[in-house]
Amino acid sequence: MAVKIEMPKLSDTMEEGVIAKWNVEEGDKVSSGDVIAEVETDKATMEVEVFDDGIILKILAREGDAIPLGGLMAVVGEEGEDISDILEEAEGGKEPEKAEVEEEKEEKSKEKKESAKEDKKEEKTSAASTTDNGRIKASPLARKMAEDKGIDLNRVEGSGPEGRIIKRDIEDYEPAAAPAAQIQYSSEEDEDVKISQMRKTIARRLAESKFTNPHFYETIDIDMEHAIEARNRLNEISEVKISFNDIVVKACAAALRQHPYVNSSWMDDVIRQHGDVNIAVAVAIEEGLMTPVINHADKKNLRQISTETRELAGLAKDRKLQPEQMEGSTFTVSNLGMFGIEEFTAIINPPNVCILAVGAIRDVPVVKDGEVVPGKRMKVTLSSDHRVVDGAKAADFLNTLRELLENPLSMLL
Repeated sequence: MAVKIEMPKLSDTMEEGVIAKWNVEEGDKVSSGDVIAEVETDKATMEVEVFDDGIILKILAREGDAIPLGGLMAVVGEEGEDISDILEEAEGGKEPEKAEVEEEKEEKSKEKKESAKEDKKEEKTSAASTTDNGRIKASPLARKMAEDKGIDLNRVEGSGPEGRIIKRDIEDYEPAAAPAAQIQYSSEEDEDVKISQMRKTIARRLAESKFTNPHFYETIDIDMEHAIEARNRLNEISEVKISFNDIVVKACAAALRQHPYVNSSWMDDVIRQHGDVNIAVAVAIEEGLMTPVINHADKKNLRQISTETRELAGLAKDRKLQPEQMEGSTFTVSNLGMFGIEEFTAIINPPNVCILAVGAIRDVPVVKDGEVVPGKRMKVTLSSDHRVVDGAKAADFLNTLRELLENPLSMLL
């Protein structure tokens, strides 16, 4: 009996999947447990297995097609089996093709090109200034003056009897300013880039966060001189390279343990203060942003945080992160300092109530002991959900974070 292979739910937030790759073709024999396709979800690229032995009788989706949950991908059955009823059912559920949309885009493109024409200003020539045989009516003096001045009588409107051009018309004549030369540029074609499942989910979740959670922002400037010295010393003895982001994550974890309201979630009827400190680290990839989670960050040392962050970032860039590696965060750190960004604000990553935006370490003049000396400063901005975190509480957290980063040895106590 023929079996339908339908789009499975591969993540908790998945609404549809995109066929990234087919590992089989029609007519191939498959066994239970075989991976027949790879599907791009909103979080990662996952494998789709078959649970029945048989022959791939029909593949109903091409690579790159988006299939909703439960949508038909393929049919497995016995060789020569009649599956016309399944195919008719699938055809009946298909959405109509949107060829007319493409045609409309093409028409608009053509109209745009055709409408880019240079407007030409037409000079008025008085009909009354010419005779029936085309000879221009002008007094001898006017003709002589026009010849001397290089004026084309065809461009002069006569004010004399029957439109005759007279002396006054030549004296008052002002040639129309020549239109400025217009450079014609060829129009370039627009390009529509297909939206990935990840980008769709990022757009939906961030829009929900921005317009549902009442954001407010607080920025603080931190002296990073001691943190730089500590990092240099640690990297002299550590086999794992410690980054500034690792130090920030460790400092956040320690500060969150002291300020549980920042390590919380809004649950509609209660505010849940999490027992664990699980920090998501934003990782930029080509399709958007992924947020792998460092679980129990407050209980791990810098070497462990550094190792785990690099492993998860590598998986994220290879699109091999598993959904469970991106779930359960209680706070998020987004660092754009390595891109030279000095200061920015970030949108809260639900269900967190706060996210820390970390800028670059800057060389700036600072005043110490009454003298202006070179300094190393870094701005961080905390975005907070005002339903849970008030301004004073956010400020308390930031001040604790600053103390930890300006005295990094305190994190080792």
